[in-house]
Amino acid sequence: MPTSPAATTRTEPDRIAQKPASPRPTSVILSFDVEEHYRIEAAAHLAVEPAYRRHCRQRVDEVTRWLLDVLAEHGTQATFFVVGQVARHNPGLVRDIARSGHEVASHGWDHQRVHRFTPESFRTDVRRSKDALEQVTGQPVVGYRAPTFSVVRQTAWALDVLVEEGLEYDSSIYPVRHDRYGVPEAPRSPFLARGVRHTILELPPATLRVLGVQAPMGGGGYFRLFPLFMTGWAVRQMLRDTTPPVAMLYFHPWEFDPQQQRLPLGRLSKLRTYVGVARTRDRLTALLDQHRFGRAVDVARQIEQQPLPLLRLAEGLEGPVALPERAPGVPRCAIRPVNEG
Repeated sequence: MPTSPAATTRTEPDRIAQKPASPRPTSVILSFDVEEHYRIEAAAHLAVEPAYRRHCRQRVDEVTRWLLDVLAEHGTQATFFVVGQVARHNPGLVRDIARSGHEVASHGWDHQRVHRFTPESFRTDVRRSKDALEQVTGQPVVGYRAPTFSVVRQTAWALDVLVEEGLEYDSSIYPVRHDRYGVPEAPRSPFLARGVRHTILELPPATLRVLGVQAPMGGGGYFRLFPLFMTGWAVRQMLRDTTPPVAMLYFHPWEFDPQQQRLPLGRLSKLRTYVGVARTRDRLTALLDQHRFGRAVDVARQIEQQPLPLLRLAEGLEGPVALPERAPGVPRCAIRPVNEG
């Protein structure tokens, strides 16, 4: 398997200018965050009974298999960011995701926001999840998405850990303003995100720019709340107006499960969590009819040599820069920064 874009560093501007232009990929990434419903951030304060946990494990299995069937009917491959403990409780499901040709990537070990970790405990979390998923699928795990998009400026150190643990791309930075997540000044399309020591390819969720405002429109509650045409509008705008022209959509199995027993949430959390769930299956089918989708890892490999903006997560935005060539046989995560003061 060829090495895909990973941790690396800035290159000199004159070298960037001499690099031949790469073909512009036009890609829409379809992704699913696979965790049991009780793990959602809105329920983090709840004491969940064992019977409800078992219910959620059964529902995530059934609905994810429904998703696999729908994707197969449409000839579509996707990336599944899977919580590591799902591989422990239901290895057959994770194995079937991989056998169906989809990418299995990491969504952490037990769906904890990065804010709850130290760098050391986060490293343990990433390592456990990656190992569990690889043991089940027999395939390398190269992608990561933090629960609740919790890689933000305060947790910029997490990017260094991802690189050092062999992850090659991340999808945890949402370029929006939100009360739980977001880096609003981050680029809308793929960019290089630098922590304290290392740099990794970032694939952010899609946004929609309207009247000078950058609105989240990559999936989740936005897909359930707003009319379907707005998701399509965001995808078309991303492909037309961003470089490289890539749009990332994300969903959760529980969002396609009207039979899921509901959690005892507060009024606002309940609205955010359950609005539109009854219509999501039809919407997903319509979306699959409208666009051609692919896996995150494949898009990452398409754009690995293109100049991309560099976001120093603890500081600011620079660009464009590009991933430097690596020596034969040297993984990208072994490349160290150059030209850094």
